[in-house]
Amino acid sequence: MTIQEFAKMLDGNEYGDESWNEDGRAKELGFVVVFGASDDLCELRGAIDGEVSCFEGSTIHFDGERLLEECECECSYYLLAKEKCKTIEVVWNDHELPCWTYETDIPHATFDVMDEGEKYCRGIVVDIKSLEE
Repeated sequence: MTIQEFAKMLDGNEYGDESWNEDGRAKELGFVVVFGASDDLCELRGAIDGEVSCFEGSTIHFDGERLLEECECECSYYLLAKEKCKTIEVVWNDHELPCWTYETDIPHATFDVMDEGEKYCRGIVVDIKSLEE
């Protein structure tokens, strides 16, 4: 399955419905699904599983295995790790729909998450294997 096929499967799902994640298929395929939750979280599910606080937008830093945890001291270890990471810009659209969108130069496919008939979030699917290239 490609990221485009996986994204098509997710397209139109209702906000809060992660039933697509119950069988662990995203993880098995090496895909990371990125989408918004409430007004301050970005969820990652699949090959990387976690959440990032992103009130009014943020930048996600991750490598092929995990999210980079923020380090307030900005030590040299953190800065070196951050330099090696791939990024996804989390964009919060406060006054228009969809509320959440994502910008990245990582190859990805998009899908829409709905909330009561309106586009709530334009999520993305990334293949972790593409980060190795």
